[in-house]
Amino acid sequence: MTHPSIVVGVTPWQPDSVVHEALKFAAKLHCVVVCVSVDLSRYVTDTRADGSIIAAPIDSDAGGVIVEEFDPGLATRIRQFAATAEVECEFIASAGDPGRVLTRVAKEHDALMIVVGTRSATFGGTVREFFSGSVAVNLAHRQHRPVLVVPVDPVSGDGVLPWDGPRPVGERA
Repeated sequence: MTHPSIVVGVTPWQPDSVVHEALKFAAKLHCVVVCVSVDLSRYVTDTRADGSIIAAPIDSDAGGVIVEEFDPGLATRIRQFAATAEVECEFIASAGDPGRVLTRVAKEHDALMIVVGTRSATFGGTVREFFSGSVAVNLAHRQHRPVLVVPVDPVSGDGVLPWDGPRPVGERA
């Protein structure tokens, strides 16, 4: 019998808290964690027999067709966390729309849930979310599995939320 799984969307720059939360749930539920990284700047052109993804850039000036590979440094870091939590991990690299990729992988693995992090409340995070949309919102509306959204940069109770923008000095919400 195979173990149930939890799919987690990962990026090299996100805080480790997203993976740690996925590992906590996986340990309690006796699940395998399937870590998925998605290259937004590319799209899938083919899938090899071994499951590896062949991807081409959206921008034709950005280079040629490549085989997507999971970041080795990120995989090493996650393996260390998983060993401490005594949880098995798998790694998948893909390209395209993160919400669609995570949904597809969750379906293929019959995952119990999908775990993603929120965007950082920085200008860069806000711009990325504007252009690519919220992965968490996309997932919550497009598939039937529970979505665990891990806050990576929580705002205090009276703090300005990222979508509200800065407030004039002295003005309260």
